[in-house]
Amino acid sequence: MTITTYHNPACGTSRNTLAMIRQSGETPRVVEYLVAPPTRDELIALLRSMGMKPRDLLRQKGTPYDTLDLGNPKWNDDELIDAMLAHPILINRPIVVTPRGTLLCRPSEAVLAILPNPDIGPFTKEDGEIVIGTKGNPLA
Repeated sequence: MTITTYHNPACGTSRNTLAMIRQSGETPRVVEYLVAPPTRDELIALLRSMGMKPRDLLRQKGTPYDTLDLGNPKWNDDELIDAMLAHPILINRPIVVTPRGTLLCRPSEAVLAILPNPDIGPFTKEDGEIVIGTKGNPLA
């Protein structure tokens, strides 16, 4: 079974998601997308698989989003994809692909919905927040 995560090691959400995947017993293929960005075809396939439009995948914080005026509705889907390919930091993360689906995992615990084994037991995020109880049940 292959799981792929499009990962930014500088992102806490991405690190938490990767840790949850590993805690589930999987060894994912990790794509550091800032070093090895997806191709146009791969990005389009990821968007389709998630049922998202390019605008929905754009990251604003810490990116050239404002400088490039990407909030302007004049940009069509192809142009937004071009921007993401030219500036991969604009691609929101982490994106996780499993046999059960593809998902932008924000918040990180969203990954549980597509893991083959979501019963990862207790998990503590980097910030100390406990998000998963025993038997994979969210804590109240």
